[in-house]
Amino acid sequence: MKIIKIRDKAAERVVTQLERRGRVNIEAVEDKVKEIVKTVKRTGDKALIKYTKFFDKADFAKIGFKVSKSEFKDAYKKLSKEQIDAIRDASRNIKLFHSRQFQELDFEETVRGVEIATILRPIRRVGVYIPGGKAVYPSSVLMTVIPARVAGVKEIFMCSPPDSEGKVDPAVLVAAEESSATAVFKVGGAQAIAAMAYGTETVPKVDKVVGPGNIYVTAAKILVSRDVDIDNPAGPSEIMILADDYANPEFIAADLIAQCEHGQDSLALVTTTSDSLATRIVQNLKLIKEKAGRKREIDKALKNNCWIFLTENLNEAVELVNRIAPEHLEIMVKHPVNVLKKTENAGAIFLGEYSPVAAGDYAAGSNHVLPVGGYAKTLSGLSIRDFTKTIAIVSCSKVGLVNIEKTVNVLASIEGFEEHAKSISVRLKR
Repeated sequence: MKIIKIRDKAAERVVTQLERRGRVNIEAVEDKVKEIVKTVKRTGDKALIKYTKFFDKADFAKIGFKVSKSEFKDAYKKLSKEQIDAIRDASRNIKLFHSRQFQELDFEETVRGVEIATILRPIRRVGVYIPGGKAVYPSSVLMTVIPARVAGVKEIFMCSPPDSEGKVDPAVLVAAEESSATAVFKVGGAQAIAAMAYGTETVPKVDKVVGPGNIYVTAAKILVSRDVDIDNPAGPSEIMILADDYANPEFIAADLIAQCEHGQDSLALVTTTSDSLATRIVQNLKLIKEKAGRKREIDKALKNNCWIFLTENLNEAVELVNRIAPEHLEIMVKHPVNVLKKTENAGAIFLGEYSPVAAGDYAAGSNHVLPVGGYAKTLSGLSIRDFTKTIAIVSCSKVGLVNIEKTVNVLASIEGFEEHAKSISVRLKR
């Protein structure tokens, strides 16, 4: 990890590069993904059988892609009571957090006799993608399916790649059952995205596709986005920690290592006003790293994608945060709320030394599907708003229509729409 003073010339080059990070470049895989999407769109299940056998080594020629009731039942048997309870506890907290986002505006009077309001209505059918392979992500199931269910989505279809025996990890299936997914299909990669976007004989067509994935999945989502809605672009995981002398360097180092555990492309940043804290963070990183499990990935991430920025004051540190717009921001200062008031750009914020990112990743209830690559400047984390749309309601009495008649007539006249004006006058003649 490199320590750099924010007012050095080299620091500005680094920050500028960080601001430009995360733009998805799908050129390397675009042709291959286009072919997969095109084939799935044309031949449906036949293409899914072909690609699943090629990529996942599972042969579905004689058995179905849909996870059966018996497979769900077996999944519960393979998990311990402690594991099932953890999924249920996290599920409860996530439901509570997202249910508080679901509120409609009451009618408000803009002019006497004219009332307006906004109502929320759910998207009817959503597709969720959950990665598989080397890692298992039951938490991502909870974070995507539960907000959709709370929002009132009627049908939630999930795709996740199978192993070579044609099975989906039991923890993923239990999470899907606990969060009330409508159905789960044993399909992965770009072919899964295409299947949900266009439908096959087995996999239903959806209105929106959400969920993380590798570059092939991301490329497929971008390609099908002309036909279905998609969520935020995915990318390497990120953490930025804003700290002063009050902060515990061991806690900071532990959180940086935890983020680097995601992979060698993970981004781990610190901005602090304290030279001594920066030195102690580096010392703790060396100690913790030696005992870490995924040491190779952590080493590469720390070497290539990690910086400690030294600032003159907290205002300068906050400005740096707002420029970089990290996925996760931890604020470890004596008065975190004061810093929070000035913070504009972050996917999720964790206040104080006892609020690590891991709490939000799993059990606090907030959503861990967050904007990366600087998209936190304009995008939000996954919420029920991703599964609903707003509908404007207008209610005018005759008095209300009289009160806005002149405004409508003038504007309609400017735009040359005489019949718009007449649709008002025809009512008021009576």
